[in-house]
Amino acid sequence: QVQLVESGGGLVQAGGSLRLSCVASGRTFSRNSMGWFRQAPGLERELVAAISWSITTYYADSVKGRFTISRDNAKSTVYLQMNSLKPEDTAVYYCAASRSIATMPKEYDYWGQGTQVTVSA
Repeated sequence: QVQLVESGGGLVQAGGSLRLSCVASGRTFSRNSMGWFRQAPGLERELVAAISWSITTYYADSVKGRFTISRDNAKSTVYLQMNSLKPEDTAVYYCAASRSIATMPKEYDYWGQGTQVTVSA
């Protein structure tokens, strides 16, 4: 079992920045690939960024150049640095863990409870 707890969400103006954190406990964190997903009201959950145990990264086109995913295995923590935020980034952001880097929600085995990010115009 892996338990994931996100933090760092909040309200920010367009153009601002936020850093999300996700602390993992349970199974060996360093062997998991980690992903950040988001879900806005009425929309499907989508992958924002993912990082493998070997630090291979993946980004959705909509966030490339603005968001950065990173991990600190010593702290069992994965981060999502979000810069140049836009109103369309508003969503609940979820941290998730899988055995290998993946893009579909069904490929992730463990999920956090989510943290709200709201970007005002």
